[in-house]
Amino acid sequence: MASAEDYFVISGIREDGKKLRPTDWIERISSSLASFDEDRRLRYSVSVKPCIVNGEKCLIVARCLETANPEAYRFVMEFAASNQLKVQTDRREDERALGCALPGIK
Repeated sequence: MASAEDYFVISGIREDGKKLRPTDWIERISSSLASFDEDRRLRYSVSVKPCIVNGEKCLIVARCLETANPEAYRFVMEFAASNQLKVQTDRREDERALGCALPGIK
């Protein structure tokens, strides 16, 4: 089972305390790595998805994405760095903690 350290939380708040514009950047990034299922419903990737943490919209990124899709991982992390977004390790360990990100990748 994945632990909390297996995920990053990228906040929509910049280091200077201002919100990043446009505010839908989380949905844009999540959607670019999502796919459609048989019912034509959008399914977010298990490694990059939007989430609400303490009432704030955030992007959750699985650390194993670096191995599974290095290009996508590099894009997301460089986006966060270039926009001076707050990046933290996901420390949620109760029922809100995420499950395993990508089966078979350690």
